[in-house]
Amino acid sequence: MRDVVIYGDAVLEAKAEPVAQFGPELELLCSDMFETMKHDRGIGLAAPQVGVSSRVFVTDIEGDCKRVFVNPEIIMTSPEQTEYEEGCLSFPGLYFNVTRPAAVKVQAFDEKGKAFTLEANDLLARVILHENDHLDGKLFIDRISPFKRERALKHYARLIRM
Repeated sequence: MRDVVIYGDAVLEAKAEPVAQFGPELELLCSDMFETMKHDRGIGLAAPQVGVSSRVFVTDIEGDCKRVFVNPEIIMTSPEQTEYEEGCLSFPGLYFNVTRPAAVKVQAFDEKGKAFTLEANDLLARVILHENDHLDGKLFIDRISPFKRERALKHYARLIRM
């Protein structure tokens, strides 16, 4: 298990580096990320959230299998948008409604280096888009209005002082 990096750490707002090598080190990272995510009761976790600047994220949503996405590329998003309350393990206790595309098509590799393409909708699409944002240094609070973002950050500052 690894510690989750919280808001304020520079790795969360930097573009992650592509994975160049598949092997035991990457497999261990993915295994650790699943364990960390489960411990913290998350449904998605990106490598930057555990302090690793690599283009990797994992998902584990009830009703779906565990998934690893290495060097993902979003190749399509639906024009239909949905709003849903999101949280983030790097912002413990903070939740805000975020509007995102309802469906996504992504190409990626699994932890063994096998390429795949996945079309997802609903919660899985949202988690893929949320975690992929982390790989680009974008946070879920960047997807809300400036007014709500300011409120969110003030609320978060109060939460972490408690």
